[in-house]
Amino acid sequence: MSILSRRINNLSESQTIKMAKLGRELSAKGIDVINLSFGEPDFFTPDAVKQAAKKAIDENYSYYTPVSGYPDLRKAVAEKLKRENDLDYTFDQIVVSTGAKQSLSNAILCLINPGDEVIVPTPYWVSYSEMIKLAEGESVFIHATVENDFKITADQLEAAITPKTKMFMFSSPCNPTGSVYSHEELAALVEVFERYPDIMILSDEIYEHINFVDKHYSIASFPSVKERVILINGFSKAYAMTGWRVGYMAASKEIAAACDKLQGQITSGTSSISQRAALAAYEEGLDSVNEMKEAFRRRRTIVYDLLKAIPDIKVNLPDGAFYFFPEVKAYFGKNHNGTVINNAEELCLYLLNEAHVSTVTGEAFGNENCIRISYAASEDQLKEAMSRITAALANLK
Repeated sequence: MSILSRRINNLSESQTIKMAKLGRELSAKGIDVINLSFGEPDFFTPDAVKQAAKKAIDENYSYYTPVSGYPDLRKAVAEKLKRENDLDYTFDQIVVSTGAKQSLSNAILCLINPGDEVIVPTPYWVSYSEMIKLAEGESVFIHATVENDFKITADQLEAAITPKTKMFMFSSPCNPTGSVYSHEELAALVEVFERYPDIMILSDEIYEHINFVDKHYSIASFPSVKERVILINGFSKAYAMTGWRVGYMAASKEIAAACDKLQGQITSGTSSISQRAALAAYEEGLDSVNEMKEAFRRRRTIVYDLLKAIPDIKVNLPDGAFYFFPEVKAYFGKNHNGTVINNAEELCLYLLNEAHVSTVTGEAFGNENCIRISYAASEDQLKEAMSRITAALANLK
């Protein structure tokens, strides 16, 4: 009998971390592996942010922080939401956490009871279903396809709602597809939620600024549902601060207070130095963010053109984030030198071992026919990676 709890035994390993680990193992053997599996900007944190962290160390920001975050950072978040999103929140509706992942977990653990249903459009970020599982909730998946740019319709949403539905959880821009819901598409979903006033809405907006359409729209901008929205955001993607671990939620005072209570028993407040750095990021403005976004836009064009040229792959042009999520099922059943490809995971392992390019199976994101390709790499690396992938797929017969 295992000494481990059922809770941890039932939890799945993160496939993104698994593939990155396998890639590192090959690299350690001297093999030139191009890692397109991780969801991490390949840029450095802006200098002003780093300088603020150094200053914070010199000024002895070395003590416990308030559980919900320093008041001036929470006020800066509220000001950002007003300035950039026209959303009104007070600082006591903001909870700063150790990354947006903790903010998501806090919200789910504070709202979901055993047996509650959480509607999740697929494809979804790998940790959503596992967070729901930890809270003993039930994931209800709505499947979206590449033909619809991986976005669900209002009719699909309504059909998935049952008396047990407690929450709807989604991301826009989306990881892993890069899909972005327009104002009109969000409005159609809101019309459904207006008929079901007890359903909470967990909106993951961490890729807000890596957005190639006119602007970012938050579902919290619709007054009829704003009090039910838990908005999740952070600094990791926009400011290339993944390792600093700073995220936040904006929610009703009741939910914010509950998450403060939970966080106080698990991690307490986020790192003092990271918080001072995050404050500097919002004070710095969006110049560095926009420079990074334009680099991603150029890379998106390069990868899209090269993916479209590969036979039997279905791919759409994503409007945000830094991922492609091509459908690759046409290659299932093919083989090379005795290696048969039965599914997306085996295709990813084949590309890793044959082409030395690390990607992630779509099964991890709720779609067994796709793989995720990150274009958070240099243009030269992306061109080389696409060349290797093209050659490896051509060898499958």
